[in-house]
Amino acid sequence: MLIGYARTSTYDQKAGLDGQIQQLLATGCKKVFSEQVSSVASREQLYLALDFVREGDTLVVARLDRLARSTRHFLEIMETLHDKGVALRILDFGGSAVDSKSATGKMMLTMFSAFAEFERSLLLERQKVGIAQAKREGKYKGRVPTARRQLPEMRKLAEEGLTPPEIAKRLNCSRASVYRLLKEDRA
Repeated sequence: MLIGYARTSTYDQKAGLDGQIQQLLATGCKKVFSEQVSSVASREQLYLALDFVREGDTLVVARLDRLARSTRHFLEIMETLHDKGVALRILDFGGSAVDSKSATGKMMLTMFSAFAEFERSLLLERQKVGIAQAKREGKYKGRVPTARRQLPEMRKLAEEGLTPPEIAKRLNCSRASVYRLLKEDRA
């Protein structure tokens, strides 16, 4: 049985996720696990997919970078699949599909996961340099703190007698942020 896995990093990439799912279904996947999480976050649907697959199944992904965050992570996934007797198929692998059922496919996947990790490292280095330059030029402000924008509402709820945990739950932010911001506000 073909089992699909699709992932995008952010909710802004909804079209990309939908495109991956359509591609997996068109390939013949009977079940598709999908999620919108960063590659470094816990990926519950990936682990559910790895648990779901059985001997003789093939896990299908649109691209290698949708599956693993590093060469080591990729090799761990491959070992899990191998131990279960499950193959991996990547639909867009430099313009053609690749399947881990063959020795050549396995070798290519391992080599290209190393290249992908290398490229990701280079991208992060370039990003750090760009951010540092933007900070020096006063152009980089960083991420807008989301909890801080809710301080007026936090004040109001605290004045109404709500506890910080209740405020955090109502405003969908962390308790630590509520405690910290209300403490700063009082000072």
